[in-house]
Amino acid sequence: MSSPSKRREMDVMKLMMSDYSVEPINDGISELKVEFHGPKDSLYEGGVWKIRVELPDAYPYKSPSIGFINKIFHPNVDELPFGHFLSGSVCLDVINQTWSPMFDLLNIFEVFLPQLLLYPNPSDPLNGDAASLMMKDQKQYEQRVKEYCERYAKKENITSSTLEDSDEDISNDDISDGQSTSSDDNIAGDADP
Repeated sequence: MSSPSKRREMDVMKLMMSDYSVEPINDGISELKVEFHGPKDSLYEGGVWKIRVELPDAYPYKSPSIGFINKIFHPNVDELPFGHFLSGSVCLDVINQTWSPMFDLLNIFEVFLPQLLLYPNPSDPLNGDAASLMMKDQKQYEQRVKEYCERYAKKENITSSTLEDSDEDISNDDISDGQSTSSDDNIAGDADP
């Protein structure tokens, strides 16, 4: 059997050679950004999300951390900042509790995340507002999902500052790598007052 580092390299290469847009973070393979499209025939169809993947040293024996970078309205995705994630960590049993080394990164993007979006579970929520709305008013819930898709998950918007509604100025660099930059980084290209 191959070592965890070889398996990690193989899984990342397999993901990069697939139809997904994969961007390494910090020139390594332990952290990635992957472009994920909402599944067909779902409320999320047409939406595009950047997903942050963090591979632990013990991958594939330990599950990766998965989080949506741009906002999504879903009962099982937290809207609050979590670690490096700007939007939400994912509540998905197969990733959080029943992960097995027989799964790989492609399983996450081809099976697990599409299933999560197709079949939300409001009885095990990370986003209580989404779960409550889904159980009380399905029509209103569907409208909110569509509003979020339109506002936060359009391909042309996934690197814009609409990811967080705040009074803080967020540069495209801050959003693209999930890290803060000093104000000196933004001097070039800014107009003089």
